[in-house]
Amino acid sequence: MLILLVVLCLLGFIFGRLRWRRCTWTFYGLALVLFFAAGCGPLPALLLKWLQAPYATRPTITWAQRNAIVLLGSGTTRVVGTHQVEPNIFANGRIIEAYALYRSCRQGGNDCKLVISGGDAFRNGVAEAVAYGEVLKTMGVAGSDLLLESRSMNTWQNAQFVQPILKEYAPEQTLLVSSAPHLNRASLFFARFGMDVIPVRGDYADVRMTYWPNGWNMTLTDFAVHEYIGVLAYHFYNMMGWNAPPSRYGAP
Repeated sequence: MLILLVVLCLLGFIFGRLRWRRCTWTFYGLALVLFFAAGCGPLPALLLKWLQAPYATRPTITWAQRNAIVLLGSGTTRVVGTHQVEPNIFANGRIIEAYALYRSCRQGGNDCKLVISGGDAFRNGVAEAVAYGEVLKTMGVAGSDLLLESRSMNTWQNAQFVQPILKEYAPEQTLLVSSAPHLNRASLFFARFGMDVIPVRGDYADVRMTYWPNGWNMTLTDFAVHEYIGVLAYHFYNMMGWNAPPSRYGAP
């Protein structure tokens, strides 16, 4: 959003120097409208509605004999003044939901593996999968039930690198845990690699309607736009034949 606002203002300035006043005020006006629409809440609320609505209600899970819970990482943070690398603040909801599902599965006497996917995208020296796994072990998840995928740097690679892990484990059902706005794109990518997943949200983004723009709404606008761009890029790559061909789960 910041880049777009800067570009609109820059265009307004350039046309102003050229004395094209109508274009100048058009770009300045667009920047002002966009700033208030995003910062006050209407724009992110509209964008997030389509992304989150299908996942607002968590699904009722009937556990099978063999289950996989795939947890997607959202980043890590380095604690200042220490060597500690921990899940960032946006990961907590996902981790809690994954643990709750794992506990429910194990209490029913079923076999359950928690697959954590995420590399060191933030360059903190520890992969997301490793950092999240350490937290989940302190919460009571058995180390033998954790399967770590620590190479992926984006959602596409999450799906790409988790696929062989699931092929080897061969679960009867797979749950996919991520943030509500992210689940649409994540499910799309996992389906591309032949994995039939049940999406479960770890958190839900809540817009704050205000009379004056605030940073939270701007952040949610960026988050939502990022997801839309990701989906559009996926379909464009499909059209151009640049994506890996679809694969069928269980195929060699």
